[in-house]
Amino acid sequence: MITVLTILVGLAMLATLGVLLAGVLGMSGGKDGSRRSNLLMRWRIGLQFLALALFVILLSLTRH
Repeated sequence: MITVLTILVGLAMLATLGVLLAGVLGMSGGKDGSRRSNLLMRWRIGLQFLALALFVILLSLTRH
């Protein structure tokens, strides 16, 4: 179970990084990306929350 949670935390962190990079690249693209940038920011916040929640669960399971 701990191994699965560790992998899920890593995947959530990588997904957050990917959405963050897509948002930064989209913002540098020009004027038409404001709606897309806002959507990506919402996704990034959700993925950050997921990563932190999984990390807290992982920490609570590994502490004795």
